[in-house]
Amino acid sequence: MNVNSRILEFVSAKGLSVAEFERLCGLSNGYVRKVKDSLGKRGLSDILRKFPDLNSDWLLTGKGEMLLPNLTQQSIISYTTGVPYYNVDFIGGFDIVLNDQTINPEYLIDFKLYNEATCWCNVTGHSMEPEIAHGDIIALKRIDDFSFLPFGEVYAIVTTNGMRTIKRIGPASTPNSYALIPTNKAPEYGIQELPKKMIRYVYHVLGCMKRL
Repeated sequence: MNVNSRILEFVSAKGLSVAEFERLCGLSNGYVRKVKDSLGKRGLSDILRKFPDLNSDWLLTGKGEMLLPNLTQQSIISYTTGVPYYNVDFIGGFDIVLNDQTINPEYLIDFKLYNEATCWCNVTGHSMEPEIAHGDIIALKRIDDFSFLPFGEVYAIVTTNGMRTIKRIGPASTPNSYALIPTNKAPEYGIQELPKKMIRYVYHVLGCMKRL
């Protein structure tokens, strides 16, 4: 079994198509097909950034288990260094983080892949599964200038009417809106369009992991 075969095995285990996997990792269309026995440093970094639970030793050599046994081996709960974790849900309760500057985080998470984040918080809902699951915690990086947002990335958005959502952004029917695209293909989760003028805050979702 070569690197390509192990990637395909991982993609299948995640319940994704190869095209979805390439898009999530920011890889070019057909990238996985071209991988045989080796994986470039940039490609490996892009994959692990999006899927930190993937065991890089297994991917590259076939040694060990596909998934890391516990992400806490890479993450350190700290009270001195790292990114603040707030025990609130982004969908409901995140306003306390936005509006109450005196709130203290539960602790700090020192996770080198996502230490550029602004904060960590909880996820509720199933619209982004299996990519982001109900009960995961997410690393959010605040974007101050959201006049232009690259398509294909996942963002946590707060609107002017108080709605909060986590979705992938894509082109809409008009240049004054964004399409909000769920990962979950169930019929109750459809693509919606959001006028840009309704956006109040935007956070780039850098990654997610199970609660520590």
